[in-house]
Amino acid sequence: MRKAGMSIIVALSLAGCIPPGQDYGPPDAGSPPQDYPSNRDAPPDRYEPQRIDGDVPAPAEAPPTWIARPVTPDARTVPDSTYVVEPGDTLRGIAERAGAGSENIAAANGLQPPFVVRVGQRLSIPGGRYHLVRPGESGIAIARAYGVKWADIIAANDLSEPYLLRSGRRILIPGDEPSRPQSLAERAAAFRIDLGDIATGGGEPAIPEGDTVPRPTRVVRAPLASSVPIASPGPFNGAFTWPVASGNIVARFGAGASGERNDGIKIAVPVGTPIKAVAGGVVIYTATGVAGLGGLVMVKHGDGWTSVYGHASRILVQRGQAVKRGQSIALSGDSGFADRPELHFELRKGRAPVDPMAELPKR
Repeated sequence: MRKAGMSIIVALSLAGCIPPGQDYGPPDAGSPPQDYPSNRDAPPDRYEPQRIDGDVPAPAEAPPTWIARPVTPDARTVPDSTYVVEPGDTLRGIAERAGAGSENIAAANGLQPPFVVRVGQRLSIPGGRYHLVRPGESGIAIARAYGVKWADIIAANDLSEPYLLRSGRRILIPGDEPSRPQSLAERAAAFRIDLGDIATGGGEPAIPEGDTVPRPTRVVRAPLASSVPIASPGPFNGAFTWPVASGNIVARFGAGASGERNDGIKIAVPVGTPIKAVAGGVVIYTATGVAGLGGLVMVKHGDGWTSVYGHASRILVQRGQAVKRGQSIALSGDSGFADRPELHFELRKGRAPVDPMAELPKR
């Protein structure tokens, strides 16, 4: 059965993609709800309340942000234009009247912080579709609502680490407006979530201007609400360590013999082997039923680094939890489309996969 699934690994597991059938978006009106990866779909003996650091039971998973806070695609289309600054004008006020993003206007006119405009100054207003970000909306949910890529939204708006959206901001939606309204199903079919979306902040909710994110805690006693963004870790100043103490590498990074691409490495280990965080950081995502990868943990380490751990049989941490280098975050298994009991391990810099063998210590 597992061998028969090998051809699917190219699209789902090794490419790190969450396929459209399980992208956790809201269903069409009148259809039954779609499940996101959760404990309720797993064998009960595998996902009973779990222990964190051998002390506190881990809470149940909260729904991912993009299903907890769906987005209505109500972007305003703004034509290219120019505006002459009048007395009392501010960049934010000009953007509000034009319906464009203040950050986009600043970039188009070479304005630098604190973005002061002068009376009589002619400003170019870049045209396009602008979406007003509401509290709790995530990049993935916005991208899905318009059937575009989160990576393209990042590029169109020149977003940078940690890619945190603020509510009240207008962001440019890349691409032309469809000639006819698209159904939710059509937009969903055009959309893919991959691990790079989550690594680049696509799963984090927008917060009001001036609000700060909570500090991560080492022990999570209640699920972190989907509306609460996680704190970014500090600068990454240390080397990575191996995620398991031993094991044979059964698949290496890059193209395989049959043409499939592996975005990480696979290490054969017995079921129940402790999986360790390769560096200190903050857990940004956990799920127990990701197609291809099964049980999944993602940890943000700072300076754009993210580590990914797949095929877990048991997850020991929660989103928003601070972890130390070498801390057990999961137990290995054969979930997803694993050929054998193994760990799928990735390192990403931004959204780009990096060969872990170039970053891990030599054995």
